[in-house]
Amino acid sequence: MGFPSTETVQMVLFGVFLAIYLVTIIGNFLIVITVLTDRSLHTPMYFFLGNLSFLEIWYTTNLFPRLLFALLTKDNMVSFTGCMVQCNVFGALAVAECLLLTVMSYDRYLAICKPLHYMTLMNEQVCMQLAAVSWASSFIGTSVVVCFLSNLNFSGPNEIDHFFCDITSLIKLACSDTYLVDKIMFFFSLSVSLFPFFLILGSYVSIFRAILRIPSNMGRQKAFSTCSSHLIIVSTFYGTLIAMYVVVPTSDHPPVLNKILSLLYTVVTPMLNPIVYSLKNREVHEALKKLFSTTLAFTRKM
Repeated sequence: MGFPSTETVQMVLFGVFLAIYLVTIIGNFLIVITVLTDRSLHTPMYFFLGNLSFLEIWYTTNLFPRLLFALLTKDNMVSFTGCMVQCNVFGALAVAECLLLTVMSYDRYLAICKPLHYMTLMNEQVCMQLAAVSWASSFIGTSVVVCFLSNLNFSGPNEIDHFFCDITSLIKLACSDTYLVDKIMFFFSLSVSLFPFFLILGSYVSIFRAILRIPSNMGRQKAFSTCSSHLIIVSTFYGTLIAMYVVVPTSDHPPVLNKILSLLYTVVTPMLNPIVYSLKNREVHEALKKLFSTTLAFTRKM
């Protein structure tokens, strides 16, 4: 059903979402290119940031083109297979983001709380393994949930009061018993949102304790600045995700609230990621300036 409104409002929404999509794609693409090309950013922290930005590109691309097409043409029809594919990809990327944010907090914990052992504990092989496990487990786990979902009977209502094929909205359309899928969905959401969230919380409790023990103000500010960007992204993403998939399904919140919460973690967080890291992180900021200078010089030579 998307965003039912007048044709004028639909065009305004199309313009707003198109601008957001372009900013998100360009911003995250620049982060990926900068991390790959600048040797000073070849560290565990920026390796995971590159993974996160790469994820955000596909996260928004899975949703936005279809939404923009619907706003422009008023064609909201989606095939059953297309809906399940979008649901699977969206769920897998959301879970992967949860896990990558958790891994990034663990990286900051080691860097600040165990600096002497940091390079040993977070070497290149460990980074690759943590990233691979995050990506693989998210797609495998989500595929299992969607497999159970696709086996339900959907011969009745076919209208989803949302702007994409959200799994909680799809479950409501099923004509067969959804008890098993509801339980699987709830416990899966709990394990990939709350459990990683508490791990992040525990990491930052230890980080803040370590920062408070630093004698100089400059040292404390430098240590905290390496975590502030990650904290902003975590707060926005996890706050809305937990509210959406752990709190909201068990209550009687209206569909409009589901759409608003979904916009926060499908639109705001992916767009904030490159902005926050490029503005608040001096190393990324300098690397981006260097990339623009090199690109401009190369263009002038041509």
